[in-house]
Amino acid sequence: MPFLFAGCAALPSAPTTSWPSTLPKTAFVRGMPFFPQEQYQCGPATLATTLRFSGADVTPDALVPQVYTPGLKGSLQLDLVGAARRAGRIPYRIAPTLTALFEELSAGNPVLVLQDLGLLTQEWHYAVAVGYDRDTEMITLQSGDLPALQMSWARFDKTWISGKRWGIVTLTPDRIPASATEEEYLKQVAALDSVSSGLAGIAYQTSLTRWPDSLVALMGLGNLAYAAGRYDQAVKYFLQASTAHPNAGDAFNNLAQTYLRQGQRGLAYTVIERALALGGSHVSIYRKTRDEVEAEASQP
Repeated sequence: MPFLFAGCAALPSAPTTSWPSTLPKTAFVRGMPFFPQEQYQCGPATLATTLRFSGADVTPDALVPQVYTPGLKGSLQLDLVGAARRAGRIPYRIAPTLTALFEELSAGNPVLVLQDLGLLTQEWHYAVAVGYDRDTEMITLQSGDLPALQMSWARFDKTWISGKRWGIVTLTPDRIPASATEEEYLKQVAALDSVSSGLAGIAYQTSLTRWPDSLVALMGLGNLAYAAGRYDQAVKYFLQASTAHPNAGDAFNNLAQTYLRQGQRGLAYTVIERALALGGSHVSIYRKTRDEVEAEASQP
């Protein structure tokens, strides 16, 4: 079946005298759980912290088999991301800037960050950023066995930059990170689909509250409805996608496929001709859809 899936201004990252008017001067995430980190197991502890804060029933010990690699004496970022997804959360990597970090903290979202604490050699370490203060230029971290470590912005940024300022928030599908961009966020929603289509559907719906005409979100919802045999809903989403994005051939292709499943051969033919007229890299798929439509039309 030729059915297609749509793919999916920050300030300088160092401390600056310029301050976004939308950011409060101070922020601190309240109600944080805290798991003291055993040697080499800062990955499971920090991930358990952010997941537990989001409402997931997890512990560091439960996460160790998923994220801890004994040979490395640590945890890989991809393993943390995968475990967060399996817990039903969307692991969104924030932009590599202090501004993005502060945006999340001011929205009440703790950020799991990767630091290099080594002096002469690299010493990778995960911590959870939970607050900041503009006047003192300090950031608050849950780190090691300290639930509220104070570190200057300048010092923190030096430890953060070696890992390309990597940081993630792990939110439920009904919440969107404060600093999220449409393209990057919906990539993570699409990845969640392989774990739970139900949770992905919630995330796609939530995405439309911020980006009402999002092609990826509309296509995602249409695809989920189609896969479940809810063709009326699928038509609704594909129609909305093709209306908001009249040059999106994939939306017309999927709409034609859905009309065909409903037995509306005339509409299916009209719509797939529109996709073919638009052309593009998927035109061979559109031709296959037209062949299906014509084959159905030839049936008695």
